[in-house]
Amino acid sequence: MTASTTRIDVSFLSGGERCRAWLYLPTGAVTPPPVVVLGHGLGGTREMRLDAFAERFAQAGIAALAFTYRHFGDSDGAPRQLLSIRRQLQDWEGALAFVRGRSDVDGSRVALWGSSFGGGHALTVASRHPELRAVVAQCPFTDGVASAMATRPAETLKLLPYVVSDLIATVSGRRPVTVPIAARPGEVGLMTAPDALPGYAEISPADVPFVNAAAARVVPTILGYRPGRRLRSITFPVFVCVSNSDSVTPAGPTLRYATTARRARVKRYVAGHFDFYTGVVFDELVADQTAFLAAHLEPGGTG
Repeated sequence: MTASTTRIDVSFLSGGERCRAWLYLPTGAVTPPPVVVLGHGLGGTREMRLDAFAERFAQAGIAALAFTYRHFGDSDGAPRQLLSIRRQLQDWEGALAFVRGRSDVDGSRVALWGSSFGGGHALTVASRHPELRAVVAQCPFTDGVASAMATRPAETLKLLPYVVSDLIATVSGRRPVTVPIAARPGEVGLMTAPDALPGYAEISPADVPFVNAAAARVVPTILGYRPGRRLRSITFPVFVCVSNSDSVTPAGPTLRYATTARRARVKRYVAGHFDFYTGVVFDELVADQTAFLAAHLEPGGTG
């Protein structure tokens, strides 16, 4: 029998602005349950299947906070579609502070869960918080240069005129110059793998359409972002879920970084990057993740 859950609309402050979120609570919990914080990838919002993972965790007795970054979805932040690594990491910190301040969850038993670009963020934040109990990194972005090479350098170079125009817009106070987050191979976009555009369409609900745009100024910071290096600094258990045929966040660099971790569990899945969110792969993945989180978030678990 599947346990019931309760979903609450909540929000928390980050940099003086509001991030909107859903808090999933196991129904009928006698004592405050442990909690996992979930964040998405490039341009993703909580409606894009974070709710599916969060609900399954709550059904297993683990509260879950699924949030949307500032500048995206229904969270605050202007200009819209500003993809800032620094601000998104602040949002993760705001989410942590929020769950620790609530009486209906156990703020001493907290884990992180991040997917794709959010997987890189989860590793970065985890390395700063040794008091956490566990972290799940799902098809994580671990190395900007490696991801750019997977996209093909020539397609990355197509972004440069947009980056320059957006930086000029920043200085002059004009609206951002945006590029598509996902595009077809050969087109201009942050992700041009064959499965990127169909993948976003697959995980976006009809009533909350995906806004396929991000301020171009983020490109240099993505290239320089290497959160995989943080794995060696994480002292508690890490579950790294790797897509064998990942065309967005290549498996090779992630597997190499994982060898530097102190307490990593690595599992490889026969699936593409976007296959993780739906169907039979999702069922296998979320079952593995639930078992991992339950083992390390229980009162006597190994943190």
